Amino acid sequence: MYFLYIITGLALIASFIADKKKTFKAIKMGYKKFVNILPPFLIMLILVSVILFLVPDRVISNYLGVSHKFYGFLFAIFFGSITLMPGFIAYPLCGILLQKGVPYMTLSAFSTTLMMVGILTFPIEKEYFGTKVTIIRNLISLGIAIAVALVTGIFFNELF
Repeated sequence: MYFLYIITGLALIASFIADKKKTFKAIKMGYKKFVNILPPFLIMLILVSVILFLVPDRVISNYLGVSHKFYGFLFAIFFGSITLMPGFIAYPLCGILLQKGVPYMTLSAFSTTLMMVGILTFPIEKEYFGTKVTIIRNLISLGIAIAVALVTGIFFNELF
């Protein structure tokens, strides 16, 4: 992780040397985006933490964990497809679920469908792209998400 900090610092110094005005403008823009994204991130993180606190670890590991891999896989695909959550919240949530014993394959299914399949966004997408294109896009995204999760399961030796 420190490697990324060093690279970022060096890139910032190089940018500052190249053009001070643009660098300060970029830092200001980044700060504004950070401040805008912080409240929803904190709210969602608090809500997820409260829910994970209220749901016992054994329930999570039982339904999403090693003992029921296939059902956990299906639950992850289902909840990932119907939930609307940005990546900056989904990835920390997956980290928490990983600590609670949820397999990588299930997390991969959840996070990939969360990002790619949009049942909640269907009405909005339908308005812009049409029903046929929206359905095709969601089905292709679902297929890709399942394939990614299965490859993850093979890679981590977690396949059913």
